[in-house]
Amino acid sequence: MAKKVVVGMSGGVDSSVAAYLLKEQGYDVIGVTMQIWQDEEREQQEENGGCCGLSAVDDARRVAQRLDIPYYVMNFKEEFKCKVMDYFVEEYLVGRTPNPCIACNRYVKWESMLKRSMDIGADYIATGHYARIAKLSNGRYAIRNSVTAKKDQTYALYNLTQEQLAHTLMPIGEYTKEEIRKIAEEAGLPVAHKPDSQEICFIPDHDYAAFIDREAGGRVPGPGHFVTTDGQVLGNHLGITHYTVGQRKGLNLAMGHPVFVTQIRPETDEVVIGEAEDVFGDTLYCNRINYMGMEDLTEPRTVLAKIRYAHAGEQCLIEKAGKDIIKCTFVKPVRAITPGQAVVFYEDGYVLGGGSIMEPSLPE
Repeated sequence: MAKKVVVGMSGGVDSSVAAYLLKEQGYDVIGVTMQIWQDEEREQQEENGGCCGLSAVDDARRVAQRLDIPYYVMNFKEEFKCKVMDYFVEEYLVGRTPNPCIACNRYVKWESMLKRSMDIGADYIATGHYARIAKLSNGRYAIRNSVTAKKDQTYALYNLTQEQLAHTLMPIGEYTKEEIRKIAEEAGLPVAHKPDSQEICFIPDHDYAAFIDREAGGRVPGPGHFVTTDGQVLGNHLGITHYTVGQRKGLNLAMGHPVFVTQIRPETDEVVIGEAEDVFGDTLYCNRINYMGMEDLTEPRTVLAKIRYAHAGEQCLIEKAGKDIIKCTFVKPVRAITPGQAVVFYEDGYVLGGGSIMEPSLPE
C-alpha cells in the first residue's frame, strides 16, 4: 500500500512540482493549501499572489486537478495569528528584528499541519523548500543544503524538531530552480512560469512599521533620539519599530557621510548610530537553542554560521555560555549582528542547530 503524503501547496511552481514528483515516485498524494491570514482585497491578491494569498488557492487547485490528486484548504488562521503575526509585532516592540518565516515553518507549516495530516492518516508531509533531509550516522535527522546555493532555504528550517523531520519529505532540494520550471513545463502545470513570491506575506505593502502600528495600537513606542554610543544626541527618530541594526537608508540624519544603526535600546527608545566599521562584530550570544544534527554541544566546536538568510556564512567557534545560551566567536567580523534574527550552525553542508541572537553583550 502506497505511503500517504500531504503536500503543502502554495500555488507556486516549487510546491506544485513537489506534488508532481512525489506522485511520480508512487506516493498517495493529497494537496493542501493553508489558509492563514487571507482577508485582502482581490486587487492585492492578484498583485501579490504569494505563498499565502487567496489567489494561491486558485492556482493550487488547478495544479491538483492537473495532477488528479485530492485537494483541500485547511484553516490555520488562529495558529498563524498567534505564532507568527503576534510574535512579529512583539519582537519589534522590544527592539528586536524577527524572522516570521522561521516561526511559520516550525509552528504552522510543520507543527499544526503535521498534526492535522497525521490525524487523517498521512505518513508524511512535504513542501517545496530547496533543502534536503538526511539521517546522520549518529541517528539524528538533519536538514542538508540543497544542490543550488542560490535558492537554498535551510536557514529558515533550522528550528524543526526530530519528530517533524522524521515525517517530512523535501523532493525539490535535489534540483535547481531552472530544472524545476522545466519539469513543471513538461508536466503541463499551469504555474510553470509563475514569479516567486517576495518579502513577508502578511505585509504585502512592505510597510512593517504601519503594520505594527495597526496591530499594537497604543503600545507602539513613540519618537525618540538618535544617539552615539556614549549618549550624545544626534537627532530625533520616528520610533524604534522603524529601524533595524545595519540600516543606512531612511535615517534622515545630515551627518555629511553615510552612518548606520548599530544598536536599538528599547528601554530608553534610543537608536544608536555609528560608522560603517561599527556595524561589524566578532561575537554574539544566542538562546532558544534547537539542536538538529547534533544532540547537544558538549565541547567547543568550529562550525560555519549564518546570521541571516542571505548571509554566505563565516567560520566561528561555538561554546556553551550558560543554560540554553551559546557563545559564537567568529574568525572574521560579520556585519550587522541583529538581535531577534537566527544564527544557524552548519558542518559539511548539514544543519547542526541554531538559536535566536540575543543582545550583543553577555547576558546577566
